[in-house]
Amino acid sequence: MTDPVQLAADLIAVKSVTPARGEVFDVLEDALRPMGFTCHRFVLGEEPDGPTENMVAIRETGVEGPHFAFAGHLDVVPAGEGWAHDPYTPVIEDGILYGRGACDMKSAIAAYVAALGQRLPEKGTQSLLITGDEEGYATYGTPRIVDWLKEHGVKPDMCLIGEPTSVDTLGDTVKIGRRGSLNVWIEMPGHQGHVAYPHLADNPIPSLARIIKDLDEWVIDNGNEAFQPSNLEFVALKTPTDASNVIPGSATAQLNIRFTSLHKGAELADALSDRVHALVPEARVKTRVSGESFLTPPGELYDVVVAAIKDETGIDTDLSTKGGTSDGRFLIEICPVIDFGLPNATMHKVGEAAAVEDIRALSRIYERVIAKVFA
Repeated sequence: MTDPVQLAADLIAVKSVTPARGEVFDVLEDALRPMGFTCHRFVLGEEPDGPTENMVAIRETGVEGPHFAFAGHLDVVPAGEGWAHDPYTPVIEDGILYGRGACDMKSAIAAYVAALGQRLPEKGTQSLLITGDEEGYATYGTPRIVDWLKEHGVKPDMCLIGEPTSVDTLGDTVKIGRRGSLNVWIEMPGHQGHVAYPHLADNPIPSLARIIKDLDEWVIDNGNEAFQPSNLEFVALKTPTDASNVIPGSATAQLNIRFTSLHKGAELADALSDRVHALVPEARVKTRVSGESFLTPPGELYDVVVAAIKDETGIDTDLSTKGGTSDGRFLIEICPVIDFGLPNATMHKVGEAAAVEDIRALSRIYERVIAKVFA
């Protein structure tokens, strides 16, 4: 038997800023091995996107039955400043567990491990697909887990990801798909000079401002039945110098587009580049697709998760594709996948936290899911 709150605290106590490896995986492996899991761990890559550790933990009963996978990540974002407690020293106050990763998503991993301890299936195969690089670019993370599964002929029938999807109350939202994500950097070249002699310089900022205005007014689409409209947001502006008397030699804008199933990432990147160059031909555009949109069609995975939530909480959950992306964008390649986990109000924030009772209730919901899958 595993106490989900204690295991969550043990995981939080290990600082595992993305990309993560080492001790935090030791803690998880120590909880899984007594249940008969074989833990395959591998570290890949070099800086800046690595090194990253991944774990594929598998338990085969030898009795015919489904293969059910749970996916998650042990890496966390940097803590930031302003915590009331050390972010890597778990603290429980007034029924709330505080610490970096309490919400996103060490508590969900702990809840699932505890659920297995309560109801370990006697047939089929169970696996946990755990990465140390979900919060980064995932270069050596879940895509490499997918590669490992293919190389070893391992194919889950369905996969549940423990991302924090609930909004106001545990169980009110399940993510059945996600929008894609396109990162864009637009550099406008210029010629540096003194602000008092503008005829001897070429200021790149006005041209970049024209591009920004045009893209900000771009209606990419109106969404569809499954997805809200694609959304473009500028996230950074910079020049090489902040001096008040220097015209900069270049100016750069960074933006992100969360896009619907109406687009493929590469096609949307080309459309954006064409739009920029039609307005300012000399602009330089760099793009990186960090994930395509995906949608899991209705089926058994929907049914068991929705029913488990209803049985435990009485809530009729909302099936949504809103919000950020997840590693489901990679795992959808091998099997149906949906995300369900804790309320997400504090993820990535200073003072990240999860209610102790929510962690225990989530574990009970996961236990119900396991029971229904392996009934």
